[in-house]
Amino acid sequence: MRSGLKSYTTLESFNRTFDDEPSRAWDPEALVGLGLAQPVSFAPGTGWEYSNTNTVLAGLIVEQITGQPLAAVLRERIFEPLDLRQTSLPALDDAGLPEPHPHGYMFGTNVSTLAPAGTVLPADQQTAARAGDLRPGDYTVLNPSWGWAAGAAISTVNDLATYVEALVGGGLLSQPLQQQRLGGLAPADPGNPDSAAYGLALARFGPMLGHDGSLPGYQSFMGHDPDRDNTLIIVTTLQFGPAGEQPANELAKAILHELSTP
Repeated sequence: MRSGLKSYTTLESFNRTFDDEPSRAWDPEALVGLGLAQPVSFAPGTGWEYSNTNTVLAGLIVEQITGQPLAAVLRERIFEPLDLRQTSLPALDDAGLPEPHPHGYMFGTNVSTLAPAGTVLPADQQTAARAGDLRPGDYTVLNPSWGWAAGAAISTVNDLATYVEALVGGGLLSQPLQQQRLGGLAPADPGNPDSAAYGLALARFGPMLGHDGSLPGYQSFMGHDPDRDNTLIIVTTLQFGPAGEQPANELAKAILHELSTP
């Protein structure tokens, strides 16, 4: 996340199309093109900014190097070795979910949840939402191709538990590369070494290492504590709460607090 490339997901034009054409199949090259068309946030290596453009670009690099579709590479190198039988990267034109599945919800629209308004509802709408008088919209059928390598995969809590334990404990990468990944975590707050940290597509939340995920309708958290051998997986059917809170992350914070309390 040190490229300086702007994330296409922050663009109002992209999110407006997202709202108007929820079933659209997005081409990865087109997504990267949206990010590349924007001024860079900083020179490569001189700053840090989370950008989905980076991850989609990484997926295209994987395809170029291997000569295979990304879905096939993920299946061959991750899903099958770990026996993740309920995990897949769907085709770009496939907006379906394997049955049975929960519906996913979000307050507002993709445009209305952009800055400066963001994901925080106005005070009166927050009150109405908590009273049950304002309902979130159903975003279940939104085509996930807009995320592609940055988060379009479909999985289950059991598969996520298996994956994060291998992600943190090793087995997918060579030992030197795994050590580089684990040792490259940098605190989000440089003045607080215990703050959440991020590295090579790996985050640290308290004692746990893993990642969270968010897209319209859903939010997830996966973490593994290698010292205590604890694994925590949380999936929610609401992307943001009325006050902009991320439900899975809030639940994870509460559980991690209880686990760390003597």
